Amino acid sequence: MPEEIPTQYTIQDVAVFSKGYLQDYPVFVRNTDNGLLVLGYPKDSFMKLTGNYFPIRAIRVFPLFITGILAIDIVLLFLVYYFSKRKISKNTEPIMASIKTLSTGKPVDLSIRGELSEIADSVNQASQVLSRQNQARANWISGISHDIRTPLSMIMGYAQRIAGDHEASGNIQQEAEIIRAQSAKIKGLVQDLNLVSQLEYEMQPLHKEPVRLSKLLRSYAADLLNDGIPEKYSVETEISKDAEAVVIECDARLISRAINNLVQNSINHNPQGCNIFLSLDCSPEDISITVADNGVGMSAEKLRELEEKPHYMESTDERLDLRHGLGLLLVRQIVEAHGGAIKIESAPHGGYKTIFTLPRPISDTSASAPPRTCSRSCP
Repeated sequence: MPEEIPTQYTIQDVAVFSKGYLQDYPVFVRNTDNGLLVLGYPKDSFMKLTGNYFPIRAIRVFPLFITGILAIDIVLLFLVYYFSKRKISKNTEPIMASIKTLSTGKPVDLSIRGELSEIADSVNQASQVLSRQNQARANWISGISHDIRTPLSMIMGYAQRIAGDHEASGNIQQEAEIIRAQSAKIKGLVQDLNLVSQLEYEMQPLHKEPVRLSKLLRSYAADLLNDGIPEKYSVETEISKDAEAVVIECDARLISRAINNLVQNSINHNPQGCNIFLSLDCSPEDISITVADNGVGMSAEKLRELEEKPHYMESTDERLDLRHGLGLLLVRQIVEAHGGAIKIESAPHGGYKTIFTLPRPISDTSASAPPRTCSRSCP
């Protein structure tokens, strides 16, 4: 026992140290038959709580209290996770949409603040680079197209002059006519390439106006027949009663160009001749224009290649009239620029059919009229 610990105690002293400490020594008190047994330990060896009394009700409620605290913590963690995820999703959705738009070659402009602002800036920089590249590519195609026109026009002019020269031999006139015809096809391909580029990079504005498609289709058929297509080709038009008075907002020049490309495909791929059918029909949702022929058609493999790679069709040789992919690509882009869709149907020796649909007309300008058909004598 330490020397400073007394050996005599009063009742008050016993009441004090029985609480836990005797002159800063932790002690434990036990009642025995011979009196009180006091066990003391070195200082700082034990810590005894002197106010260790709690209500029974509090002890019973303590597990519920702990459970409630855990439940509140879980709810708070969920709320933090939810709002954090919501904030991230809110910022990532426009980024994902912009990346998807970039994959189509179209420019984007993102404005996002916070932690994802650096990603948005990177997307904007990529968009600017892509836009400059597209602009440079379109300008290059436009420049090449412009530079080709002048020498091509001279070739066509001289070829036509030689073909019309009665002093030239028959073979020379025939070869000059071939040069003129092939030059005309090259000129058409250059124009298609330039227009495809402008539509692809959205540099070709659509001059939309109310157009009555039945009138446009009949006018095209009449112009085609008046231009004098060979006798081995026939052209028939059919316009349904419901589509007779249909008017839509569209670029009449581009729609006519799409129809003409399809008709020229039918002519070019059926040198033995065929019947060409132009029809117009509508439903409550959309209006459809069909260009079909009863020619040689196309195999399932070629049809699949055409749908997957419309402007890279393989040909048996290098003749331009066998490479028809660019024209069909132009048709697809014209239709899609008007918010429509295109469908191709064909089978070997079963003809070829292209259907493109445009959104339902905004109005009808006249009462329905009975369907009309026309052939080579179409007015």
